[in-house]
Amino acid sequence: MVKVSREFKARLKLADQPAYKIANQAGVNPTTLSKLVNGIEPVRPNDERIRRVAQVLDLRPEEAFTEVTREQDPALMEARQG
Repeated sequence: MVKVSREFKARLKLADQPAYKIANQAGVNPTTLSKLVNGIEPVRPNDERIRRVAQVLDLRPEEAFTEVTREQDPALMEARQG
């Protein structure tokens, strides 16, 4: 499973512009970006939307993504236990 990286989230949060403006600059719907960052919408490997936002944030594409195993994802662990 792929998610956005901590570095991506940190850069987005600490940027000098609101996330919706960064999303618009990247050509990504701000609501979609929020869903991707918060794990509501799944992130595909090398997701073009994340890559475009990463470019606005001056992140290399490989810095924008992280691979997460089922054991590392609390939501997946809860689903398994429930």
